[in-house]
Amino acid sequence: MFKSIESMIDINEHDFHRLDLNLLLVFTALLRERSVTRAARCLYLGQPAISASLGRLRAFAGDDLFVRTAQGMEPTTHALALAERLKPVLEGLSAALFTTSAFDPSSSDRTFSLGMFDIGEVTLGPELLGDMEAEAPRVRLALRPVDRANAVAQLEAGTLDLAITDTGATTQWIRTKPLFQEFFACIFDPKVVRARIPISLKDYLAYPHLLTSFGGEFVGYVDEVLEQRGLARHVTMTTTRFSTLPFVLRRFRGIASLPGTAARELGGALGLAVSPLPVEVPPVDLSLVWHARHETDAGHQWLRELVYRVCMRFAPPEVHKPKSLNRTTGRVQRTRRR
Repeated sequence: MFKSIESMIDINEHDFHRLDLNLLLVFTALLRERSVTRAARCLYLGQPAISASLGRLRAFAGDDLFVRTAQGMEPTTHALALAERLKPVLEGLSAALFTTSAFDPSSSDRTFSLGMFDIGEVTLGPELLGDMEAEAPRVRLALRPVDRANAVAQLEAGTLDLAITDTGATTQWIRTKPLFQEFFACIFDPKVVRARIPISLKDYLAYPHLLTSFGGEFVGYVDEVLEQRGLARHVTMTTTRFSTLPFVLRRFRGIASLPGTAARELGGALGLAVSPLPVEVPPVDLSLVWHARHETDAGHQWLRELVYRVCMRFAPPEVHKPKSLNRTTGRVQRTRRR
């Protein structure tokens, strides 16, 4: 989990205004080379520049730091004590800025947070756990609810490491990786909804509907498309959770429209009929979304690759094309119909 910067770094920035941090490079070079000439050569500077920097270092430290002898520039006791204290700081700074931390999924015990729609937890969750068990048995994954309205805010706040969503508006610090276009389908219990597959517009409008609405509205994508054609459906119930709909339909004489990948997974598991929508509804462009702070994190890179790989198993076989079902078998077949 990402912690606030205020709780991680406790320094007085004003103390550094008096010191050019590049002077520390001169200090370490002189300490190692014991020669102004050799220090200048390894830093690609002229000898006068090194001498001037040493003068500034002496003024800042209140000590000569290096004394010229027959053997070269010998460090003073104060310089050696200063070097002892600076060594772990400078090495840590170098590692933090210029070394990519290794990540071994087979031994890591990191915890990641992944945001997605609840229906994604139902469909993707088992696949993610299966791959994690094989690759990273000690890694833990916290699945959190997310929607288009709050995904970016959660990523920026650090409460999420990664999200699967249609991004909407982003900021310059947000990174995305396209997954696929998600087309909508509808599901219903064929025992009570007497409609052929693919369902006709007449039958689609004849039955009551269930709707997923994060804000509680009774109008969604489908209703906007129907309104443009002078049509309307009757929405009986709304819920904030996609995963609720299939279970309600087993006891309700109605229809629900939801993302096609989820419709196929849940429809097959619960014995519900799945059909393409009888109206053209714009697809949703799904993406992996994360904050730039994680861009080079080796563990996060592994997580992104894992989630991407699992997501693409659920992608339609033909990108940008929805699927319809065979009228007799109910099996998915490729077609240009929507």
